[in-house]
Amino acid sequence: MSEPTTIDELVRRAVKARPGKEALADAPNRGTLDGGVPQRLTWTEVDARIDGAVAELQAAGVGPGDTVGIQLANVVELPITLLACFRMGAVAVPFPVQHRAHELRHGFATAGFKVFVTTDRTDRPDQVAAAAEALGPQVAILAPATEPGPPLEPAAIAPDTRATVCWTSGTTGTPKGVPRTNGKWLATSGFQVTELDLHADDRVLCPFPVVNMAGIGGMLLTWIETGCFLALHHPLDLQVFLGQIPGERISYTVVPPAALNMLLANDAMLDQLDLSSIRKIASGSAPLDPWMVEGWQARGIEIVNVFGSNEGAAMMSTMAAVPDPTERARYFPVPEREGVEIRLVDPADESEITTTGTVGELRFRGVTVFDGYLPAPTGTEPAPEGDVFDADGWYRTGDLFEYAGDDNPPRLLRFVDRAKDIIIRGGMNISAAELEALIADHPAVVECAAVGFPDRDLGEKVGVFAVAAPDVDPPSLSDVTAHLREHEIASYKLPERLELIDALPRNPVGKVVKPALRERWSRQP
Repeated sequence: MSEPTTIDELVRRAVKARPGKEALADAPNRGTLDGGVPQRLTWTEVDARIDGAVAELQAAGVGPGDTVGIQLANVVELPITLLACFRMGAVAVPFPVQHRAHELRHGFATAGFKVFVTTDRTDRPDQVAAAAEALGPQVAILAPATEPGPPLEPAAIAPDTRATVCWTSGTTGTPKGVPRTNGKWLATSGFQVTELDLHADDRVLCPFPVVNMAGIGGMLLTWIETGCFLALHHPLDLQVFLGQIPGERISYTVVPPAALNMLLANDAMLDQLDLSSIRKIASGSAPLDPWMVEGWQARGIEIVNVFGSNEGAAMMSTMAAVPDPTERARYFPVPEREGVEIRLVDPADESEITTTGTVGELRFRGVTVFDGYLPAPTGTEPAPEGDVFDADGWYRTGDLFEYAGDDNPPRLLRFVDRAKDIIIRGGMNISAAELEALIADHPAVVECAAVGFPDRDLGEKVGVFAVAAPDVDPPSLSDVTAHLREHEIASYKLPERLELIDALPRNPVGKVVKPALRERWSRQP
């Protein structure tokens, strides 16, 4: 059998190699997510369930190239629905379950859906009705398929066939659609499996919603690339999550830095846990503490430092590449992958940086990088193309790094700062610009700035500094959150702290100096 060139070919390879092996399992607390009974499927059963989902989508009029909106909890029907789209050549457009009418309407205006697959959930018993109201009569609402179907012939799908549209956190104010092809997904999963050294006998625990690069590229594609076992989990329930590790004999998972710090600092809790099956834990989205990486390594568990984006920029710092745990917490090896290039550029004059100690913007080019965002809907402000790619076609990550180490040329990169204005709450990216635009509409707010403030469990939470309007009652936190709820935004984006100030700090060109605001809160309890 030739090497797979599409996602469905990866699935068929896994089914052929491991037909009766256990492939996919729900979290034991599935009932709290959608009221369903936890399911366990072999690879043969996964294959049949994909065919059943394809049949139901086809019966609803979906064909190759059509878009399918998806909003499901992290239960087996979510990956099955995604894989059904990939099998038939439809484009999967998944949304986090936290998204509400505000995000769904924007998503439909950007990507368009022929159908929208969703179901009522424990936390949202009116989800189907709410989706129907948000999207209107032009979109058919489908329940996820739950029955197997007869075997189907492979569709005519090529590596450049679009597979997904995922959503950025919208640094320009509204989420942007990131299309990715089969080939780009395979390029991403291929290097991850190689660098993580994962195999068919690994057992992987997925704590991410399978809706973006972390969930699809980091977990779903890794699962089918190796043919291993995948256990689902989300939202993070630490007690359930820690129980799944010994219960499923998990060998690889991903854990937020804040949770790894908390566990390692709690000897009494850690001594009661059975983590004997774990080989590796990936972590990222925030700088790692060297003591944490060193502490887990002393317990026989490798911490892998990861950096990535929906657009296809990705780096990993593994023990094989960076053996010293304190260095692995701070540095990423310069990627040496076929078809992928990186460089550092001085944003002021676009000159390339090749020596250590000078901060520049990280840029990527190659087979994993997307080709550009979907056009913005009429009436919204698209990001200028020059803000996405430079004149030579390099993707501007918006993240600042510097070369480090004594090698010549340098082989290590150190993360310095996020140039993009993103708050990362429990692994979910939140656009400060999107929140600021909505809050600024409140009649009691003159201007505002959204920033992240540290949280032990989630890494960051959303906070807002606001200048109150004169001659009206100053806004409270509950006023601001009620205003945002009226816009029907996802609840995880809601601010959890509000401070009223006389004026926002600005630099000489008028830009808000957010580091000064973050520092203000870091000095407070």
